[in-house]
Amino acid sequence: MKFHRLLSAFVIALALSVPLALMARADGEAAIPASPSVDQVRTAQLVHGLLSDSRYAYRPRQLDAAMERDILKRYLESLDPGKMFFTAADVARFEPLAPKLGDAIRKGQLEPSIAMFVLYKERVDERVAYARGLLDQDIFDFTADDRWEYDREDAPWPADSAALDAVWRQSVRNDWLRLKLAGREPEQIRETLDRRYRNLATRIAQLNGEDAFQSFLNAYTGSIDPHTSYFNPRSTQLFNQSMSLSLEGIGAQLQPQDDVIVIRELIPGGPAALSGKFKVGDRIVGVGQGADGPIEDVVGWRIDDVVEKIKGPKDTQVRLEVIPAGASLDSEPVRIVLTRARVRLEEQAAKSEIVEIPGVDGDVDHRIGVIKLPAFYQDFQGRRTQSGDYASATRDVARLLEGFKADGVDGVVLDLRNNGGGSLNEAVELTGLFIDTGPVVQVRESGGRVSVEADRNPGVAWEGPLAVLINRGSASASEIVAGAIQDYGRGLVIGETTFGKGTVQNLVDLDRWPGNEQKRFGSVKLTVAQFFLPGGSSTQNRGVVPDIKFPVTVDASEFGESTYDNALPWTRIAAVTHTRYGDFAPLLPQLEALHQARIAEDPEFRWWMEDVEELRREREKKYVSLNEAERRAERERQEQKRRDRQAQRRELGLPLDPLAEDNDDGLQANERDVALDTAREKAAEERPDPLLHESAAILADAMRLLNRDQRLNAQVLPESTRPNSWAR
Repeated sequence: MKFHRLLSAFVIALALSVPLALMARADGEAAIPASPSVDQVRTAQLVHGLLSDSRYAYRPRQLDAAMERDILKRYLESLDPGKMFFTAADVARFEPLAPKLGDAIRKGQLEPSIAMFVLYKERVDERVAYARGLLDQDIFDFTADDRWEYDREDAPWPADSAALDAVWRQSVRNDWLRLKLAGREPEQIRETLDRRYRNLATRIAQLNGEDAFQSFLNAYTGSIDPHTSYFNPRSTQLFNQSMSLSLEGIGAQLQPQDDVIVIRELIPGGPAALSGKFKVGDRIVGVGQGADGPIEDVVGWRIDDVVEKIKGPKDTQVRLEVIPAGASLDSEPVRIVLTRARVRLEEQAAKSEIVEIPGVDGDVDHRIGVIKLPAFYQDFQGRRTQSGDYASATRDVARLLEGFKADGVDGVVLDLRNNGGGSLNEAVELTGLFIDTGPVVQVRESGGRVSVEADRNPGVAWEGPLAVLINRGSASASEIVAGAIQDYGRGLVIGETTFGKGTVQNLVDLDRWPGNEQKRFGSVKLTVAQFFLPGGSSTQNRGVVPDIKFPVTVDASEFGESTYDNALPWTRIAAVTHTRYGDFAPLLPQLEALHQARIAEDPEFRWWMEDVEELRREREKKYVSLNEAERRAERERQEQKRRDRQAQRRELGLPLDPLAEDNDDGLQANERDVALDTAREKAAEERPDPLLHESAAILADAMRLLNRDQRLNAQVLPESTRPNSWAR
């Protein structure tokens, strides 16, 4: 069985992380068949065979009565995570179905799960009708001491329809108040919310039998462990696309907006951008294949169906009917012919910048190269075929390091914040850029066999000072790299304790066994092993603990492996022999003291800490006030805070915050002007990053201390093992 080894804490493909409500079917309501298809029956059986067999699954689990109840619970949570649609009476009706869910999977008797999904769609229709009806009622007085309890994960299921009415009433009132505070008039608010709720109903109505099947099967896979999941054939294609950072199509990022698909971004170098005929905000209303294929009207279609029509093999043609941004939707569309090409998704590729750290006299003392790596990507197909231009995180980082050496930087910070993982091979090979040969990660399979994945390429791409920046969003492959660098004493690890995902997944192609020529069954991202660092410790649940800690942005009880009720526990195994390049323990007290003294004088870092603490307090409340005076006062306080900070930036000569005037507009992402929203995203990338700057400053501190104190240098970096002195 051939597979790709994956280490992703999150589904990397953005399209796979879109909420179920956004995955809507083509024009009109999609009927849910009362019985499963032949392919769905076979798929369920194949998935069960994988997950119940210890030859494949790291922690197989038999499909018994306890697991059937767990599947029911997870299926309900996937359909209605906020408990906004089902009542306690509905859930009580579902309870007798639990004993049938085993056969639903083993034998493909999926009718119980289908019935639940059909009822879910009905309940959404009922709730949306109720919400739209509220817009014409006199319920929008905000003078009382009232609140909207938005965090409903642990709330009980509403007892009946009347209880659900009460929940939705508060939700609608909060939506109204947000728009009112943003300055909109009642008729504008009513129109916006009516369209919002109507669009929700449309998207859910368009969900089809394949959506229902994938959702139910993921309730089963999620009962095994948090990182085992099922991808249907289309989702598998999107996952592989995200890992390879490439696609074959026109090179445009799309988003749904009301009934049309809008261009959100043009990918540089793609056919759409090179044509010069498109701009952000243009709406695609028709798609045709080849030079003369019929044009299909795609107004009202779900986004993944439109994308499927637009994508295609390189060097083939696609014809698009486009209504320019700003024109009315009934305008005559412009017809544009494009030749598809292979497009590199550079936005998720490694990027670099140089941070200049001043010395005591104010002149530049150190130049620190920063590499931001969003994911450990690899084009598996390109690597297999030995394509010279295949995407690889390691190859990209190596190229950036060569550039740093040419520029004469003094040290390097590898920024792995919010990097959720990816390819195990890439994690091993990328670590090898900073160490000579040696073990990087130990992998223990279900039978207890332990293998070692090692860097076997002599030499390093960067011998000098190194720091790794991490946070709670750094997971899996990121934890391997950060943990290995720490075990080797090769560099400083700075930031927050990581996610804590210490398991290995394989992407198993379900079409391999039947030998299908066409993709019919999809794939399973299956947990097959647990990884351990060279020192023997697992990152599972505990994560990688940094040498220099930044304030915690999100509590471990809210986000991370420890929040999963069926996550594997932490453990350790024997260490493997590996070089110890250094020991930063003697250096850490001085670095910590310098760090604390600097951030006490750094307004950007201090503001960031204030915002983190305020956000944590707000999250702990789990509600928002529905008193207009209270909300308006809070809004004004926030606006004044941003104005004051902007004034201080001017006074201190600091870069201005491009989002200082950005206030809550009460809109959802697909309700905003696309061009303005895209510009806002670009501006956010230019905001000051005090954590990155402070990490570079800490690395510069380490270099100064080791340069000035030879005795300390000898303690931290023994002459016999250091790849190169950190001293300048």
